Amino acid sequence: MKAEELDKKFDDGEDVLDLFDISTLKRPALETQSVNINLPQWMVSALDRESARLDIDRQSIIKFWLAERLEKSA
Repeated sequence: MKAEELDKKFDDGEDVLDLFDISTLKRPALETQSVNINLPQWMVSALDRESARLDIDRQSIIKFWLAERLEKSA
């Protein structure tokens, strides 16, 4: 199918998703990568208290805070 045909189907409101192989899709720069970090015990304790208060796990709060900081500095 030519790009023009696909564009027309999409513009006409047709479902074109079945025309793509979505099993191989990737989201660039969003793949996860493990990182080890050593923190002093007081930081781990503070993170655990805050994550318990917010009812989320420690990893989630670290990722959230890092993302927040990185967005501010961008």
